Amino acid sequence: MSNADTESADTQKEPETESESPVAVLAAIAANLTIAIAKFAAAAISGSSAMIAEAIHSLVDTGNQLLLLLGIRRSKKPADERHPFGYGKELYFWSLIVSVLLFGLGAGISVYEGVKHILEPHPIGDIKATAFVLSIAFFAEGFSLLTALKELRKEEPERGFWEAMEKSKNPAVFVVVAEDSAALIGIVLAALGVGLGHVLENPIIDGVATILIGVVLGTVAVFLVYESKKLLVGEGADQETVDGLKEILNSDDSIERYNPPFTMHLAPKEVLLTLEVDFKPGVNNVEGAIDGLERKIRNEYPEMKHIFVEVESRKRSQLES
Repeated sequence: MSNADTESADTQKEPETESESPVAVLAAIAANLTIAIAKFAAAAISGSSAMIAEAIHSLVDTGNQLLLLLGIRRSKKPADERHPFGYGKELYFWSLIVSVLLFGLGAGISVYEGVKHILEPHPIGDIKATAFVLSIAFFAEGFSLLTALKELRKEEPERGFWEAMEKSKNPAVFVVVAEDSAALIGIVLAALGVGLGHVLENPIIDGVATILIGVVLGTVAVFLVYESKKLLVGEGADQETVDGLKEILNSDDSIERYNPPFTMHLAPKEVLLTLEVDFKPGVNNVEGAIDGLERKIRNEYPEMKHIFVEVESRKRSQLES
């Protein structure tokens, strides 16, 4: 197929929809800020390194979610001359920054505190305040996680948890789910470290639990970096969507053949689509055929905000007439 001579593009956006929901982020901010303050107080009372790690974790999470809110806000800026496709990828950039901070500050400081506590162990003080704070934190983080999971289910209703996390294109949801999941695991590890360290009178257990918290945070951070990187460099639509686009093309009687569709996510619910098609010789109104094809695609996949159709060069005379 030769290079196309005509390109049909519809870059006008449909009325704005809620593509990046801040609900999960707002719930996480409210939970983490309150929990961070309580954890620092409990850490000061008990002297537990695991509680220090957990407090830092909650503080970092609060900052991370504020950055996600910034990303959501900036991603909704209207397109301009320098950014004709808008600012949707701002959200992907800030989710990458969040992932790096989670790894560097959350995981790094937790491992440091754990190693320090093992090398310089000291008895754990009163654990009543620690137990109370961890209990409240567990329920608060659980509520935040359930809120994020509901948002994830709205986006990917037919997928299982792991598949939905991998397929989600919305960092405002999957980042919060990952961080809250890590937070719950961290709370359990902190409770075990403080409890066993106190009962067995062995503060080294508390240090080991702190290191494990850092390992959990580091693992989650690596996953988030990987997912954010894919979106930032231009990840395409999932295979199911691409297969659906091919079905639409195959069912169009005016199309003789086509090249595989090219797609790229510009935002969670905004996709760029380019097509190269060869219309049948009997098709006289090529522009009308293109308009009809675009309508079919948007009816089935409203996230296709920008559609470019490149036409086989032998149709030049029909388009210029």
